[in-house]
Amino acid sequence: MRPVGVAGLGLLGAVVFVAAFGPVLWGDQATVVDTGNLLAGPSAQHWIGTDNLGRDLFARVLVAARLSILLALAATAISLVLGIVLGAAPVLVGRRTGRFITSAVNVLVAFPGLLLVLFFAVVFGVGARGAALAVGLAGAPAFARLCHTLVAAVSERDYIAAARIAGVSRIRILLRHVLPNIAEPLVVNATMAAGGVLLTFAGLSFLGLGVQAPDYDWGKLMQDGLNGIYVHPLAALGPGIAVVLAGLAFNLTGEAFAAAPGRVRPLGPARGPSVRTAPVPGAVLSVDDLRVTMPGPVHAVRGVTFTVGEGEAVGLVGESGSGKSVTALAVAGLLEPPVRVEANHLVVAGEEDHRRLGTSLAVVFQDPMTSFNPAHRVGPQLAEVSRFHQGMSRRTAFARAVDRLRAVRIREPERRARQYPFEFSGGMRQRAMIGMGLMGNPRLIVADEPTTALDVTVQRQVLELLAEVRRETGAALLLISHDVSVVTDVCDRVLVMYAGRVVEELPAGDLRARARHPYTRALVAAVPDLETDLDRPLAVIPGLPVDPMSAPAGCAFAPRCPLADDHCRAVAPPLLAGVACHKTAEVRV
Repeated sequence: MRPVGVAGLGLLGAVVFVAAFGPVLWGDQATVVDTGNLLAGPSAQHWIGTDNLGRDLFARVLVAARLSILLALAATAISLVLGIVLGAAPVLVGRRTGRFITSAVNVLVAFPGLLLVLFFAVVFGVGARGAALAVGLAGAPAFARLCHTLVAAVSERDYIAAARIAGVSRIRILLRHVLPNIAEPLVVNATMAAGGVLLTFAGLSFLGLGVQAPDYDWGKLMQDGLNGIYVHPLAALGPGIAVVLAGLAFNLTGEAFAAAPGRVRPLGPARGPSVRTAPVPGAVLSVDDLRVTMPGPVHAVRGVTFTVGEGEAVGLVGESGSGKSVTALAVAGLLEPPVRVEANHLVVAGEEDHRRLGTSLAVVFQDPMTSFNPAHRVGPQLAEVSRFHQGMSRRTAFARAVDRLRAVRIREPERRARQYPFEFSGGMRQRAMIGMGLMGNPRLIVADEPTTALDVTVQRQVLELLAEVRRETGAALLLISHDVSVVTDVCDRVLVMYAGRVVEELPAGDLRARARHPYTRALVAAVPDLETDLDRPLAVIPGLPVDPMSAPAGCAFAPRCPLADDHCRAVAPPLLAGVACHKTAEVRV
């Protein structure tokens, strides 16, 4: 720690010591009345003199430290708690009401803090309690703004989405997953704010709006010494110096914490699509005419229809921006307004309401580093699923978590369960994420590019693990990937997406040799293999993907397709016999 931090901590320790033991050590001396020594100046007996009753001012300054510090901490605590509640309002009450609360906070932040303090002081009345409430409420908007920013940054993380999938309530997500990850900056800012609050409180008492006789704090002592400041300046300057030193202690300590090296709104369930057609019998996932629209408007998914049977593995492939991950998020119920999700039906494991799925649905996210809460150990995060859905005790659920880590081939699962996510390698985190999905009895596993950023050896291990899980549990798999090779090796059937639509559906074994859509063939050709001629440029798909805000009326792939004609550009081809292309007859298989 830097010298400034050491000085701040030392000074703060001294202030806390005086506040804790001042009334015990100097309380009697501070109350002794000496009528023969009224308003005396500094001396060896009275370091900063006496007051109008002959009481030792230095002792009174030391005794006043307790009330001054307690009131400052109480006001800071009020600001912090109220700021957290207001800042996390979008999490607790929903985005629409939360937006109104956030707007009100922004208006209050625009007002000078001193005006708010004086206004609330008049409202709550003169006295220590009213002053504490006034200062606490006046400081709440600044904390609310900070908390809102921090919560927004955290709430979009995958581990928040994982908690939602587990069915964890909003309040529990806030307390367990959000607040622990924003606690450090909040504590640092609260420590620094305490110094300002101390000064504000002293100012209120100095103006006569704070502590009232016979009680006294540093501000009240400054007020009492004001009348004789020209004759006896230390009577007012002594408590003022105490305020400065205590405020400096809080600020230096906060600065030291802020400079020290390091050691998102829980989303509500997506608005369910309206049900107008019956789901496919025997399918663990049945989706008909799924449409996802984002503000803009951006038509991310445009009329996707598919099913996943019991125990079947279906792959979604396509370039980035084709709508694969958005489709997966819609299936998992992880999209909320203003994103609009519509479909004739979207049924997962026989349920239309995602909140009733329990552990029937498991999601393996793309980035395992953000999928786990970094503030909690891995074992308890897995155990939370069983504790919430299956009513297990803490010990039983933890034992289940250890067993699931063992099931996904993590060595020394007992020790690993007590470690934090950053102590796991990338492949281990991904296996642990799969283990979280196996805490219950999933009928469908949605894996959103689970091998991204992993080396080929670890990729193979993760894919083999998914295949093993399917064999042992009978769960179906919806695998999202841009890697044609991965989908070919793992899946039974493949859906190729482009510009938010399914352009071809075919068995995985036919993907390389029997694809009929020009986009599918171009996608396969762009993947190098051991027979690729290294002396020639790698194959690429010409042109750029379609802008989802201005999708063409005809075939979206037409601007990049060598077979396209005017009819292709004007009329969108329907998905017939597993392919959406007007030129199917011209494609040689």
